[in-house]
Amino acid sequence: MSVLEAPPPAAPENPASPVAPDATGASSLPPAPPAPPRGLGGRAPRPPKPPRRAPKPPVQLAPLTPAQALSRSAIIVAVLLVFAFLANVVVISQLQHIETQQRLRDAYRAQLAAGTAPVSEADYTGKLLRSTSPVGLLSIPQIGVDEVLVEGTDANALKGGPGHRRDTPLPGQPGVSVLLGRAAAYGGPFSHIQELAPGDRFTVRTGQGRSTFEVIGVRYAGDPTPPALAKGGSRLVLQSARGPAFAPTGVVYVDARLVSDVLDGGARQTTYTSLPPEERALATDTRQVWALIFALQFLLVAHLAAAWARRRVGTRKTWLVGAPVVGLAVLLTAEQIVPLLPNLL
Repeated sequence: MSVLEAPPPAAPENPASPVAPDATGASSLPPAPPAPPRGLGGRAPRPPKPPRRAPKPPVQLAPLTPAQALSRSAIIVAVLLVFAFLANVVVISQLQHIETQQRLRDAYRAQLAAGTAPVSEADYTGKLLRSTSPVGLLSIPQIGVDEVLVEGTDANALKGGPGHRRDTPLPGQPGVSVLLGRAAAYGGPFSHIQELAPGDRFTVRTGQGRSTFEVIGVRYAGDPTPPALAKGGSRLVLQSARGPAFAPTGVVYVDARLVSDVLDGGARQTTYTSLPPEERALATDTRQVWALIFALQFLLVAHLAAAWARRRVGTRKTWLVGAPVVGLAVLLTAEQIVPLLPNLL
């Protein structure tokens, strides 16, 4: 009897052993996973460190009540108004003064060329000169003053330059002429007149010609005044504010006598008693307070419209359209506050 040999046992499956290719010749193994990223020097990057402190949860602010929102808006407008006022007095007024002086100089030179420059309180047609009309050229080289003089000394007139007090004769004519000028705002043309010394000379050009004056002295309130003017003589008094800038504490006076020929006097209708109180030294002007009221109303309407638009169309669109309007209203309001300040500021 023949013995049949048993077949050899099947080899155990080894997952790590290679798999035979299939009929197409491709391996049936899945693709190998991508290699981890390497850092500098071929090393794997380190995992990020955990934060030292756990992040705080965002603070949820409670919505403002209508009263709180109104109060916040009022504070913002008040702060903007203060900054606009300071910017107007310190910066913008200086630019306005330069532009106004150039315009006045061009107009007065044309009058001198045509022979129509005023020599009295009225123009060549007999009409009373309006406030801010050019009446002369003042040159004080010792302190760098080269300004066009205007008629009138209220707060609005002194924005353009030194003003001639209309109840006094023009410089060079018989009598005592008075010129007022600001010490800080709108160019501050008279900010250094207290530095003039006795014997310094300066000139004033009017429609009658050039007059030369010599400084007698500088005085303040309570100091003795110069002796009475001789008949037919001429004297000039420069007045401005004394004390820190934008905080006047009094008036400084510079007396000067005429050292050139006396000019013919011009007719004067205004006297010291009839001079409006707004045109005296350190006076304020409340005649235009209605303009301030309208400016405040415009500011209020612009602010309420911006608040309404913010709820309707959003903050971004409101800023694009409302910010220029509110800014204009703030500047107009700040401009109307200036006449309420002393005219020599």
